[in-house]
Amino acid sequence: MIPFLKYKKIYFILSGTLVLVSLVSLIIFGLKPGIDFVGGSILEIEYEEERPSSQEMKELLADFDLGQIQVQLSGKTGVILRMKDISEEIHQEIIKKLGKNQKIEELRFETIGPVIGRELKQKTKIVAILAVLAILIYITFAFRKVSRPIASWQYGVASLIALFHDVFIPLGVFSVLGNFYGVQITIPIITALLTVFGYSINNTVVVFDRIRENLIHSHAKGFSGGANFEEIVDKSLNQTLTRSLNTSLTTLFVLFAIFFFGGETLKYFALALIIGLTCGTYSSVCLASPMLVSWLRKRRRAIEKRP
Repeated sequence: MIPFLKYKKIYFILSGTLVLVSLVSLIIFGLKPGIDFVGGSILEIEYEEERPSSQEMKELLADFDLGQIQVQLSGKTGVILRMKDISEEIHQEIIKKLGKNQKIEELRFETIGPVIGRELKQKTKIVAILAVLAILIYITFAFRKVSRPIASWQYGVASLIALFHDVFIPLGVFSVLGNFYGVQITIPIITALLTVFGYSINNTVVVFDRIRENLIHSHAKGFSGGANFEEIVDKSLNQTLTRSLNTSLTTLFVLFAIFFFGGETLKYFALALIIGLTCGTYSSVCLASPMLVSWLRKRRRAIEKRP
C-alpha cells in the first residue's frame, strides 16, 4: 500500500507554489480576452504556396484601420487573423490584398459585436458561480450522514479548494501564453475549464465516497475517530488510485491527439483540458483527502491544548 499521507506536506508545498505562481502571473499579465468577449472579427485563410511571415502580413494590412492585429500561424500554410470589427467591404479588400501575389482560400470569417461580447463575459461569470455553488451544495448533501470525525461541509470545502487549484493553474498558464504568445481566452477555452470543474469534482467525489464507505464499515466495528482516520484515508486512496488514473489517462490520450493533430482551432481547447485534468487527478489524490486529515489533526491538537 502506498503511504500517500506520509508526503502530504510536500503535496501542500507543491500545490501552494503552483497556485501562488499562477496568481502572480494573473495579477501581472492578466488574461487576454478573445473577440468572443470584446468583439471583433476573425479571418482564417490558407495560402496555396509559401505563407508570408507575420510581419509581412501586418505590413500588407497597415493601410487598413484594423486596430491591433493578431496574426496566428496555423499548420504549414494557414493563417488566423484577429482584428477589430470590420465591414464586409473591408473584409473583401483584405482578401484581395493578401491574395495579391498568390492564390489564397478563405476558410472562415466571423464577426462578433462588442455588446454580444460583454453579454458572453457576464454569462460566463454567472455560469461559473452557479457551477461552484451547485458543487458545494451537492457534496454537502451527499455526505450529510458523515459527521465523524470530519463534518460533511468540510468535504465540500476541501473539494472546492481542490477545484480552485485545478482551475487557477491552467489560467496562470494561459496568462503567460497570452502575454508572450498572444494566446487569447475564447469560448472553447472557457468550455474546457468548465469541463475541468466536472472532471475534478468527479475524481474527488470518487475518493470521498470510498472514504465514506470505509468509515461506515469502521463505525459498525466500533470506530470512533482518531488516528485510524488516516489509515482509512490512505486505504481509500489506494483503492481508488487505479480507477482515477485509468479514467484520466484514457481521456488524456485523446486530448493529446487533438492537441497535436486537431488543428489550430482546437489546440488550446485541448491544452486547457490537458492541464486541468492533470491537476484534477493530482488534487483528488494528493490534495483534497490529505486536507481532511490535516484539519482533523489540527482540531485534535487544539482540543488537547485546552485546560
